[in-house]
Amino acid sequence: MSPIVSQSKSLKMGQIRQKAKDLGIDPGQMSKTELIHAIQRAEGYTTCFGTAQGWCQYDNCCFRSDCLR
Repeated sequence: MSPIVSQSKSLKMGQIRQKAKDLGIDPGQMSKTELIHAIQRAEGYTTCFGTAQGWCQYDNCCFRSDCLR
């Protein structure tokens, strides 16, 4: 399982699509949330993107800043 690296700013959709492709995921017509969930599953993490309500326990998640918005 590769670690998720902390990012202080949000990732662009192109970066998310590339991360998915690097993991063998075909982004196709997935929404941003669907794609991030697929990445989280592939990396062995909880598919929690978009469920945070102002707090997140995963300080090192590269999707954290987007999730907390």
